[in-house]
Amino acid sequence: MISQRFRDRIDAGQKLAERLTRYAHRKDVLVLALPRGGVPVAYEVARSLGVPLDLFLVRKLGTPGQEELAMGAIASGGIRVLNEDVVKSLRISEEKINEATRKEQRELDRRERAYRGDRPMPDMQGRTIILVDDGLATGTTMRAAVRALRARNPARIVVAVPTAPRDVCEEFEGEVEEVLCASTPEPFWAVGAWYEDFSQTSDEEVRSILEKASREFEEHA
Repeated sequence: MISQRFRDRIDAGQKLAERLTRYAHRKDVLVLALPRGGVPVAYEVARSLGVPLDLFLVRKLGTPGQEELAMGAIASGGIRVLNEDVVKSLRISEEKINEATRKEQRELDRRERAYRGDRPMPDMQGRTIILVDDGLATGTTMRAAVRALRARNPARIVVAVPTAPRDVCEEFEGEVEEVLCASTPEPFWAVGAWYEDFSQTSDEEVRSILEKASREFEEHA
């Protein structure tokens, strides 16, 4: 068990990057952040490794009448992943699934435009993708991201987060090629408990960080 508190997401990203140096300056590597909190963490990782940074958005598909229960998720690039066990056990119709998909797709599209602007989604086929968030609690969002990302045929997926419960980290070992959880405190409580400053990341900050990362990478390419 490794317990560590981080000053903020910048500090967390810098410490995470120290554990990922084997991926530095590799042309096949791409860092993808899960917005919004994962963006400042991922920026420090990408900057330290000298590799590009982009986003991978995920929206949960809530079960009708039980919105907190995920019947699936959609992700950047028009990918939809369904939890077939939930769909079958609750006999959720295709119509209801499509209705929820359309609703969440509108919000995902809005965020894509707000964060990425006119920049196209990068090609991920055959690349090593480092998926970064500011922490995992249950791992649901990251799991949806991994499953959706698989459909884009990367060569290797690395899940990298500053903090998470040990058992959640271990669950990903069978789903991706590498899992890196820098700190696995017990008891875990919540992601924010392991940051001195866990203030919310705004849409404007996300846009600003992405533009900065793109500019810096092009300058050093």
